[in-house]
Amino acid sequence: EASDGRPVVVRTPVAGRVLRVHEQSDRVVVAGTPLLDIADVGGLEVVDDLPTEEAVRVRPGAAIAVRGWGGDGVLTGRVQRVEPSAFTEVSALGVEEQRVNVIGDLDSPPPELGDGFRLEAEIVVWQGADVLTVPTQALFQDASGWSVYVADQGRASIRRLTLGRRGVARAEVIDGLAEGDRVVLYPSDLVGEGVRIRQRGN
Repeated sequence: EASDGRPVVVRTPVAGRVLRVHEQSDRVVVAGTPLLDIADVGGLEVVDDLPTEEAVRVRPGAAIAVRGWGGDGVLTGRVQRVEPSAFTEVSALGVEEQRVNVIGDLDSPPPELGDGFRLEAEIVVWQGADVLTVPTQALFQDASGWSVYVADQGRASIRRLTLGRRGVARAEVIDGLAEGDRVVLYPSDLVGEGVRIRQRGN
């Protein structure tokens, strides 16, 4: 109410759904005090905070795949922008990290999805055709660089590799392997040049 007892009409700038109520009961407030959060949930954005060294590789327009949102299927979208300012966040191990918010739009946001929901987003930073790749679980590094063990007539044979782009699961092979080569996954200290190996499973 105003000072003279008349009700004050507060109009919202947009039509939407009330997300949260900041003032749960009657009290005197000053001008500018937040009362409600209202949003058009049809225009939800995806916010993914990335380490700065990963965020610099992301470009507006890059494809986004969203999993782990609680519903069936994979949601798709595009990166809208990468924020220009980073913030400090402490990891679960107690390490300070500089991170940047990457903002994206979903192509078709499902009605079940709401503000503040947890998501798992994958962002495409590079793609190519006819690329030879190797599982990152087969790679190991020494003073000479990256290598793998290849199965050669039942024995392990070391191959030095020249790698291109690396992702979480696979790495691009520029030189050192050919299509169809079988590599040893998770090589331990027991694996070495000439050690007899056998295939397990498929």
